[in-house]
Amino acid sequence: MQRVHISDSTLVSNYINGDEKCLEVLVVKHKQKLFGFIYSKVGDRQLAEDIFQDTFIKVIRTLKKGNYNDEGKFLPWVMRIAHNLVIDYFRKSNRLPKFNRTDEFDIFSVLSDDTKNKESEIIQEQLYGQITGLIQYLPKDQREVLNMRIYNELSFKEISENTGASINTVLGRMRYALINMRKLVEQKEIILTN
Repeated sequence: MQRVHISDSTLVSNYINGDEKCLEVLVVKHKQKLFGFIYSKVGDRQLAEDIFQDTFIKVIRTLKKGNYNDEGKFLPWVMRIAHNLVIDYFRKSNRLPKFNRTDEFDIFSVLSDDTKNKESEIIQEQLYGQITGLIQYLPKDQREVLNMRIYNELSFKEISENTGASINTVLGRMRYALINMRKLVEQKEIILTN
């Protein structure tokens, strides 16, 4: 049986019901995207490998405890776990990553208050994780520009050179990415209040 074409939900369900091979299929299926995400944050291959492994240790523990609520969103859930582990790493090493925060990127401005208590920090991290998870729903060209600008801190000129698109095209993609992110955030809030 070729498991790669089976849905994540089915693989997770089969794993929970004792088919250990299904976890291996999930890891292989999502390794490139997840590892790339982690590596883009930490910039160190060995550290990224460690965080990747820690992510799946958390996944296994959560699945074994029966605490996973499958809504067909396995990959965004795993990405949030990885993101939280990256934040934990930077917090422990006292070197939080820098994000360019200009007026253009006001979607993240809710995350910039340094006087938060522990509860507010947790809420902030969850909110940030949710917003970061929404990026995957953007069209590929918008997602690429957004990631290069915010996470890789590239200038629009550098993004233009890397993608082969004109600066105006890159600016347009960024603008639409932000518009679409705002729409996704509003939709997410509507879903959360139901």
